Amino acid sequence: MDNMKDMGGMLKQLRGMQKELVKAQKALAKETITSEAAGGGIILTVTGDQKIENIKITPEFLEANGASNLEKELKKAFNQALEDSREMAQERLGPLSQGLNF
Repeated sequence: MDNMKDMGGMLKQLRGMQKELVKAQKALAKETITSEAAGGGIILTVTGDQKIENIKITPEFLEANGASNLEKELKKAFNQALEDSREMAQERLGPLSQGLNF
């Protein structure tokens, strides 16, 4: 009978954790993080659920680099912005998974 109580307790805890996780994911989708590349010549804003909100390429970057370097630097900028967004998500959602006491 104790096993059934333990199982019921775990299920209740999982349901509560699921609700908290959904709530945290919704909040995270509203948060943004800004990353820079090419010495600040490219600025990207990404949401916590990895959606690009804004891209800015400064005129100074384009004047100094032209289109030849743009593709390479954009790739770096996107990868950095997405990594920053994943780290933010891990910071926000990680504690929820640590709360499981099984």
